[in-house]
Amino acid sequence: MRLRQNRHERGFSLIELMIVIAIIGILIGVGVPTWRLMVRRGNETAAIQTIDTIKKLEADYALGHRGEFGTFDELVKEGGGLDSQRFGGERPSSNGYIYTLKVTKKAPGQPANYTLNADPEISEGVSATGKRHFYYDPSLATARENTDQPATASDPPIGQ
Repeated sequence: MRLRQNRHERGFSLIELMIVIAIIGILIGVGVPTWRLMVRRGNETAAIQTIDTIKKLEADYALGHRGEFGTFDELVKEGGGLDSQRFGGERPSSNGYIYTLKVTKKAPGQPANYTLNADPEISEGVSATGKRHFYYDPSLATARENTDQPATASDPPIGQ
């Protein structure tokens, strides 16, 4: 039996396929940078929220430990909400940010203190996990930010 081909049935021409591929390429070219920007902003927001969480955990820890502040491992051990998988060790990483917590124990004439930095794992280029660096210590009302280098207490507050 011989199949009949209908003269009105046709496939796509090569030009039509090339146009479709070009349109898909343009959409990807526009979409990927926008997606990366949204991921970066999400990472920065997560870092700010993590700093707020650590601030609260440090305040609770100090109440129960005679004014001393805790390291990441001590805060995780207290069970206050830090994930042991992500925040164990000295420089944990979460959501594209590396956190550094420096705790100063009480000494005669010197109260306990801590400083907290959150710095992007990659701060430059297309694959940046964040552009802003954050800093907090208990003497500040709000965290600080710097877009060029690790933030310090002298940098402007977040959002200014």
